[in-house]
Amino acid sequence: MNESATGARRLAFLHREGDSPTVVWLGGFRSDMRATKAAALDAWARDTGRAFLRFDYSGHGESDGRFEDGTISDWLSDAVGIIRAKAGPAPVLVGSSMGGWLALLAARALAPTPSAPSALVLIAPAVDFTEKLIWAAMSEDDRRTVTETGQLPVSSAYGEPYPITRALIEDGASHNLFGAPIEPGCPVHILQGMEDPDVPWRHALELVQHLPGAATTITFIKDGDHRLSRPQDIDLLVAAVARAVAA
Repeated sequence: MNESATGARRLAFLHREGDSPTVVWLGGFRSDMRATKAAALDAWARDTGRAFLRFDYSGHGESDGRFEDGTISDWLSDAVGIIRAKAGPAPVLVGSSMGGWLALLAARALAPTPSAPSALVLIAPAVDFTEKLIWAAMSEDDRRTVTETGQLPVSSAYGEPYPITRALIEDGASHNLFGAPIEPGCPVHILQGMEDPDVPWRHALELVQHLPGAATTITFIKDGDHRLSRPQDIDLLVAAVARAVAA
């Protein structure tokens, strides 16, 4: 494991040397760089001689910071900083869930520098999720708790309860992409499960409607869930990344 400084934060990352372009993994909300899909892509990179970079946002995994102190701005800054420092020119960004949103934001932030991505592969991309998927689903009582106390503990199907903070919701709104055309500057391929309870497939379809038609494709997995970590899902992911690298 390596560490990189992004502002005052120390980020943990794993960097496999290999052929360009580097494939960069951007994980999901409360996930980490050693999760199943990231590990599977690292194995593919090892077997094919491909450069691969994965890292933990601040407050996630092995990086410094507390999760509850983080915002979309913080995690976007982490992603942009480490891509600029470690990924080399024209990387392929692979974003899962929240990482899909961050990949689109990073593509915009990195243009038109040499670090701008050459392709994006997005898995159940949770674009604008703080407003569209979290705040919109809250009851009035829960919204009042967030507003008045600064946070709300919520349960998770994937582990321990975690806090949703007012700072996360308010900061997230400043990064919303829906409502205007999204121009990532490169091809985008989306993988989306149709049995995803966290990022509904219609949310991915709304994203497609905001992206350029000629350079956007989407694969729906009819029985796929949010994680898309089954062997057949991993095969689809690896194939999509391999196509993006070859293009």
